[in-house]
Amino acid sequence: MHTEQMAIRSILAQVRKAVRGKDQVLARVLLSMLARGHILLEDIPGVGKTTMALAFSKALGLRCQRVQFTPDVMPSDLTGFSVYNQERRGFEYHAGALMCNLFLADELNRATSRTQSALLEAMEEGQVTVDGVSRPIPQPFVVIATQNPVGAAGTQPLPDSQLDRFTIRLSLGYPSRQAEFAMVRDRQGGNPLDQVEQAVDHTGLAGLRRAVDQVHVSDDVLSYLLELIEATRRDPQILQGASPRATLALTHISQALALASDRDYVVPEDVQSMFYDVIAHRLIFAPRAAETPQAQKELIARLMQGVKAPRLR
Repeated sequence: MHTEQMAIRSILAQVRKAVRGKDQVLARVLLSMLARGHILLEDIPGVGKTTMALAFSKALGLRCQRVQFTPDVMPSDLTGFSVYNQERRGFEYHAGALMCNLFLADELNRATSRTQSALLEAMEEGQVTVDGVSRPIPQPFVVIATQNPVGAAGTQPLPDSQLDRFTIRLSLGYPSRQAEFAMVRDRQGGNPLDQVEQAVDHTGLAGLRRAVDQVHVSDDVLSYLLELIEATRRDPQILQGASPRATLALTHISQALALASDRDYVVPEDVQSMFYDVIAHRLIFAPRAAETPQAQKELIARLMQGVKAPRLR
């Protein structure tokens, strides 16, 4: 086993100390981080979204900031603000919550649209602008946003422009009975987050990201990926297909999956495995075309079946 795969396994082993029975979701969150992406967790309250984010921050040695979003959270709470200092006779910048490595946006869809939009520059460009001055955010920088399902009290949908900036959308769901049993036992011995130890530092995470960048994507696999993306743009039941940003995100996370699978090249199965979680939240479906998550999965599965995967030699 190569050094990269050992590091990935070590990170996940630490996070599993705090989050039981959700191995696939944990792996996909880490893959998104390795692909330099941001993560959207959509689920009901109380299933462990915040615990998972805090566990990753400890395992990766990242400075974490958390904001519990409500309608009265202001954009300046995120970006920071300038205050006049009479002694120095000048303005001083006071950093906002975004000045960290891992920003946990808890219940993002309870915030106002103006506050939600304050995240856009940070997610895309890795900087914030206050009073006309752009300030870089510490690297690495990852946003993990949680949102309750649309329709829950006090929520409003995230705009399409913001949804498109999340590499992946995931759902933890209820734990199995066995996992919930283990969770209760763990809590009786204290907070399981206290048991999570740092597996890699900033240098180690940067090295894993460079390794992802080196994973080869053949012309055949890239053409297959583009065919899948174009299928979302041609289907009459989809009003808005996947964007070029989605193409890049799917490529990068497929490379990350290949690396985690101890390969230095991407295979069609990597693309197929990640396609739904990377693409579904970016699509706008025609009325009554896919009104439920299950209907959306079936529609996307049909699209994938209509594109022939290449046979690699």
